[in-house]
Amino acid sequence: MYEIFQKYLDEKTILTKAESELIQSFAIIKKLRKRQYLLQEGDIWKYDAFITSGCLRTYSVDEKGSEHVNSFSIEKWWTGDRESLMFQQPSRFNIDAIEDSELILFTHDNFEFLCREIPAFNNMVNTILQKSFIAAQNRIQASLSLTAEEKYLNFITKYPGFASRIPQTMIASYLGMTPETLSRIRKQTAKK
Repeated sequence: MYEIFQKYLDEKTILTKAESELIQSFAIIKKLRKRQYLLQEGDIWKYDAFITSGCLRTYSVDEKGSEHVNSFSIEKWWTGDRESLMFQQPSRFNIDAIEDSELILFTHDNFEFLCREIPAFNNMVNTILQKSFIAAQNRIQASLSLTAEEKYLNFITKYPGFASRIPQTMIASYLGMTPETLSRIRKQTAKK
């Protein structure tokens, strides 16, 4: 499993053998079964987490018991709750596995140490954070300005493999619509 992460690093940056070995020395391997939690609301998130296989979702549950999916994360993506991590406060989110999943975890202290000690690793992390911020801006803009049909088409265009891996009820929650609305939109778009 670590080999997948090492390959990812090799694609994103140039590290010396010693730097790669240092990163690996801090890696914690974590396996999750489908529906198993990586983080539960109220817990404090303490890791930087890279997914080597599987699919996870980050979501909250409102006072009525309705789930609101904030994001999905698949292999070669990072996941976690940045707010809980940075401010060491209880998380408002749950993160669970949609599929059996495997991750590489780093305690945040160790991750920060790696960023300080390995400039190339730090540069890679900063690039990822910038892209994540841009993706969040785009998601907010789409949520505010697109029609329900446009949101769905945007979703399947940006994430073509997700529709076959993620239950439609979760996709509907992510898009901010009811499962019935999503079903109607899917039927309409299939006819076009």
